[in-house]
Amino acid sequence: MTVLRKLCCVYNTQIQQSLYFATKTNGLLSDVNVLDLSRIIAGPFCTMTLGDLGANIIKVESLTGDEARKWGPPFVGGKNDSFYFLSVNRNKKSICIDFKSQEGKKIIYDLARKCDVLVENFVPGKLDEMDIGYDKLKHINPKLIYCAITGFGPIGPYAKKPGYDVIASAMGGLLNVTGEKEGRPVKPGVAITDVTTGLHAFGAIVTALYHRQKSNRGQKIDCNLLSSQIGAMINVANIYLNCGIEGQKWGTAHANIVPYQSFKTKDGEMVIGTGSNAQFHDFCQLINKEELISDERFVDNSARVKNRDELIAIITEVIKTKTNKEWSIIFKHAVFPNGPINTMQDVFHDEHVRAIGLVKELSHPDAGTIKLVGPPTVYSEGGNCVRTAPPKLGQHTQDVLSNFLGYHESKIDDLFARKVIK
Repeated sequence: MTVLRKLCCVYNTQIQQSLYFATKTNGLLSDVNVLDLSRIIAGPFCTMTLGDLGANIIKVESLTGDEARKWGPPFVGGKNDSFYFLSVNRNKKSICIDFKSQEGKKIIYDLARKCDVLVENFVPGKLDEMDIGYDKLKHINPKLIYCAITGFGPIGPYAKKPGYDVIASAMGGLLNVTGEKEGRPVKPGVAITDVTTGLHAFGAIVTALYHRQKSNRGQKIDCNLLSSQIGAMINVANIYLNCGIEGQKWGTAHANIVPYQSFKTKDGEMVIGTGSNAQFHDFCQLINKEELISDERFVDNSARVKNRDELIAIITEVIKTKTNKEWSIIFKHAVFPNGPINTMQDVFHDEHVRAIGLVKELSHPDAGTIKLVGPPTVYSEGGNCVRTAPPKLGQHTQDVLSNFLGYHESKIDDLFARKVIK
């Protein structure tokens, strides 16, 4: 990491958070203001990605806060916000509003006038019922880009059905092809459908911002978990649609490439994949099984898929004779992809992960210092940085109302007194 990038990524981390709106942030989206009405994972992951690129994220929470704050243990300081919440809410400012009240709705209207983007993940129609949905806000700000993230989208029989990651994963086919062969369906270890949908929303918002530069118009974007999950089924979905072949569980193996799976080593497991004949030949040479190269059963990938069981049995007997470290040394310059199945401890002690500086540290009012996985994408210009720790509930209510909306101090005090804000 260059000195310039290091400076970018620590910029603003030591200044007082009350000066946020008075201080220009770095990043390609530093002139974009985002009104974030989302909770849980998909929406917050989307807005965090925008925030990493410099967008000003105003996270509007109910008086009780984002539900994910309570998704623990573990909690920060053993009692406050969950570390789950912290994982998707950096580079944001929290403001608490009772937006069911008329005064609260007026604050939403004022925020919408000054923001470029709004992200929400309520059940379709819920915010319209409260008179703060797209049909209302598009008249207040015709340039507003309004992104709704839902479980199943705004139309269809399931439109009003609540949706969580695992539900969409189940209904979208992912769970049916995840797990050991003949085993029960298995949920992925992280909310991958939420993350995928959040990334779709991020890309759609940036595209809409680009379109607005030419058209001078905002628009409504609809992203939903089920469609995102079905879209992510790629080859499994396409093979079924065109060939009528159902997907099945393969454990770590691949339906269409052999070998491409994990193998037990002397002290753990390692994933090995050969996607071409050249890679397969290199693999055979490195494990001292050159005779497999000319074996008619394994002459190309189609043959290897057909004779999967025989080939995997041979490879299994070889790989279990050495440790992960020994194989890693042997495969260091291999042309085929390979790697150990790591624990989180292994991940963050990995020499490559350490070298690229992916883990960032930030000051936090309760924890002192917290560590976060930084943005995975690197830009040669503009910065993609972790600047501020995830906010405490309502930490920036007064700051946003005063410095961003320009409310008079007496008005803010009155809103506090009447519990419209917190």
